[in-house]
Amino acid sequence: MHVAHLSLTDFRSYASVELGLEPGVTAFVGPNGQGKTNLVEALGYVATHSSHRVASDAPLVRHGASRAVVRCAVHRDDRRALVELEINPGRANRARLNRSPVSRARDVIGLLRTVLFAPEDLAMVKGDPSERRRFLDDLLVSRAPRFAGVRADYDRVLKQRSALLRTAAQARRGARGGRRAESEAGFAAAGAGDPLSTLEVWDAHLARHGAELLRARLELIEALRPLVAGAYAALAPTSAPATLAYRSTLSTGGDDVEGEIPGERGSSDTQTLSTALGKTLEERLKERLVEVRTAELERGVTLVGPHRDDLILGLGELPARGYASHGESWSFALALRLAAYDLLRADGGDPVLILDDVFAELDAQRRRRLAEIVAPAEQVLITAAVADDVPPELSGARFDVAEGSARRVR
Repeated sequence: MHVAHLSLTDFRSYASVELGLEPGVTAFVGPNGQGKTNLVEALGYVATHSSHRVASDAPLVRHGASRAVVRCAVHRDDRRALVELEINPGRANRARLNRSPVSRARDVIGLLRTVLFAPEDLAMVKGDPSERRRFLDDLLVSRAPRFAGVRADYDRVLKQRSALLRTAAQARRGARGGRRAESEAGFAAAGAGDPLSTLEVWDAHLARHGAELLRARLELIEALRPLVAGAYAALAPTSAPATLAYRSTLSTGGDDVEGEIPGERGSSDTQTLSTALGKTLEERLKERLVEVRTAELERGVTLVGPHRDDLILGLGELPARGYASHGESWSFALALRLAAYDLLRADGGDPVLILDDVFAELDAQRRRRLAEIVAPAEQVLITAAVADDVPPELSGARFDVAEGSARRVR
């Protein structure tokens, strides 16, 4: 797989740009703030419908414009697809495939697959659990685009259920000191109806969608585990081995007690968790929601589900977060991306590799090792502030980027 052409209209700093690309290595070189990252960010957005830099779409649209358009021609085997995304902040985005509209923008997910390395990846190791959950879920969608719908369904149910809990919490606080009947009457008066019967409906929806997402995450982690360990060993051969585990809110105990699911030899994480619980994931999710209901009604938040889980990264017996050095943290982040690349490639077809200002962050040894690993990829796109940041192993085409334009010089 490779991108043959990229066209941007009112995306970030670009009023308009047209780039012809080809297989192999292409470097975008220029001072910081000139728009190098904007080019590769656009391709990442086509692949995942999200940016690795910002959480919302509004910053992607050039100042003064109402929308942005990204078009790319994707070659895969002997097929060619023209994918077009229209980004409309505050409104639904629109998509076209081979110049014909599709019913939902997410229907074009999977036509372009990318693995993007960026300085922001360090947050996967040092940052909040949301960064690691996003890594898992984005990879799930890249492997099987239908999970975009699973994520959307889960997020929709979670939003509705959490809104109901907030209303319940406000009603309970307002009726504190009164009888239970008075509290429930106040809750009903707030427009939510009977809290228990309404919550049971949303519990069922949350358990169904949550179980599907959780099962997929656990299976994904098992597939990633040996790949991450191998990639980390290649990047940091003298360090302790890299490990992965999953921390789930499905454990028994208090409402914030989480159980770590490390996996066992000869069985999948899904089997380990389900066997230990003696129930299906959906059944256990429903039970846990009942177990923590009092706490949820007091606090007004959903305490159980994949949205509160975490991917635990370890180095030997220690968690990477808080214990890994800066170099080890970088190596772990790179290992996660390299493992994702290997997994997608095993599914069929090399994804496009994007290295956004990564080499400047690495010491000479890690820079050389990473270059050797990614050099055989079908297409590698690199951004760098200066040409010397691009290792000689990755010489190829080059664009100079400055003042909202990209000019091919090699």
